[in-house]
Amino acid sequence: MAWLIDLSGRKTWAREAIDALRAAGLNVESTAESMSKTVVGIILAAEFSVGLQDALAAVDPCRQRAVVIGPPDGTLDPWPVLAAGAAECVAWHGHGAAISAWAHRADDVEGILDSKEVRGRLKGASRALRVALRDLVVAARYGNAPILILGETGTGKELAAGVAHAVSNQRGGLVVVDSTTIVPALMGSELFGHERGAFTGAVSVRTGACSAADQGSLFLDEVGELPLELQPGLLRVIQEGAYKRVGGDRWLHSSFRLICATNRDLRDEVASGSFRADLYYRIAAATVTMPPLRDRLEDVLGLFAGFCREASGACDEPVLDRAVEELLLHREYPGNLRDLRQLAARVAARHVGAGPITPGDFPAQDRPVALHAPLGGVDATSSSDVRQGLRSAMTLVVERGMGLHDIKEWAGDAAVEVALEQCGGNLAAAAAMLEVTERALQLRQNRRTASP
Repeated sequence: MAWLIDLSGRKTWAREAIDALRAAGLNVESTAESMSKTVVGIILAAEFSVGLQDALAAVDPCRQRAVVIGPPDGTLDPWPVLAAGAAECVAWHGHGAAISAWAHRADDVEGILDSKEVRGRLKGASRALRVALRDLVVAARYGNAPILILGETGTGKELAAGVAHAVSNQRGGLVVVDSTTIVPALMGSELFGHERGAFTGAVSVRTGACSAADQGSLFLDEVGELPLELQPGLLRVIQEGAYKRVGGDRWLHSSFRLICATNRDLRDEVASGSFRADLYYRIAAATVTMPPLRDRLEDVLGLFAGFCREASGACDEPVLDRAVEELLLHREYPGNLRDLRQLAARVAARHVGAGPITPGDFPAQDRPVALHAPLGGVDATSSSDVRQGLRSAMTLVVERGMGLHDIKEWAGDAAVEVALEQCGGNLAAAAAMLEVTERALQLRQNRRTASP
């Protein structure tokens, strides 16, 4: 079933569209607003109006998909409609069957997103993750072209590859090749196999990953590390399904779905000549970018609790103290999921009993820098002066348009600079003054040095 909102003013073409959709097998229910329990919605609109924008704003981007149908003359510009939240925008030309098929596809995709094949591998309910996974599912389930998964380190690219294979129609298994863990000289053997005697140590025939992935999926993690001399061979096996083993002269054949991942910008690699342009455009037929944790903060608390449960072996996820929740939501995660999982492991090791996870469960290096001096260290008047000084500084930076993330970075960097000046450049003394570890101070300085 699909909900339907008619904003056309009951035009003749709109009534024809409703009848045609029902005749095409789509059960539509007229309503004044989107129905929360129904995935697919249809909006009939003659123009891009405030009413259309309000209707699209009411659509849940995580759970619902709306198609907007405009008049036959094509006067409804699709691009602002899509930018306002529609999943599709078409002019009505009597193609009821096509729109019905789109609606059924959208319903199927949302069902797949809620399946164990997806949710069992990548947990989270944020909009950013849902959008990325929706693109991944569509490419993997309904297409056969290679998929390129992009994203920062630790964003779950290998997990996403597992999702792509699980929801695809491939009959074989998933073969994983991590380009960063293989000696470049042996990469050809890893991918294509080798004949006996092909090189020193090749005492027997090896089939290689391309052979093992036949009728399944081949996942090349960190494909940007693939040596330039091996890229033509990979391109040939993608295009023609043919390859030769190292030291061999016979063409062998394999048919597999290629899934690649990288945290590099391969377009820059192409421009520098370290990655073949023809290979890039072949593997990037479908591109999906996995979001970093900073773009899916609504997932952080649930993920952390789940990681703690895994690390401790407990049956249930722990409750989090409110101060812990605040820390987790404002902390930076340079390593994304990997960083959060390691933090959870450190905390789980310190946590005792069945009570909530509390601030004391966090190691010193994972605690925030205190903004207030310990009681007794300064009198009430001095504390008030400090707060007033901070407030004045914050007023200045906020008025100049600095965001909260940048304010945190700026304040932390300024504190480090002051501490180092007062300690004569002694890193250990500055770290003690700021109540952080020397390692934490080094990491912050390294990050500042690496920033453009």
